[in-house]
Amino acid sequence: MDAVGPSRRRARVSRLVSFSASHRLHRSPGQRLHLRWDRSRGVASTGEAIMEPLDHKNLDLDVAYFADTVSTTENVAVFIWENLQKLLPEGALYKVKVYETDNNIVVYKGE
Repeated sequence: MDAVGPSRRRARVSRLVSFSASHRLHRSPGQRLHLRWDRSRGVASTGEAIMEPLDHKNLDLDVAYFADTVSTTENVAVFIWENLQKLLPEGALYKVKVYETDNNIVVYKGE
């Protein structure tokens, strides 16, 4: 096939996973991260990389990564990226999106 044929086409695949967690920003009293988890959407890699370490956890107290890292949504995205990277082939992960609310979204591309 030529350069524009099917052998050159690429598609990106996305997966939506939600989880419930809490955290506290020490300089911002009262702020919490609340996300929902629909168990029917999970798969093995997201379970190991996202659900097991984060679901129904207090990020500041229950997740070792956040003992020395402030548990902002930005840092949650980095944490998820690093965990997924360990399970996927090199170059397979394109981006991680974390929705704190419908209006507050963090996108991390490993940069």
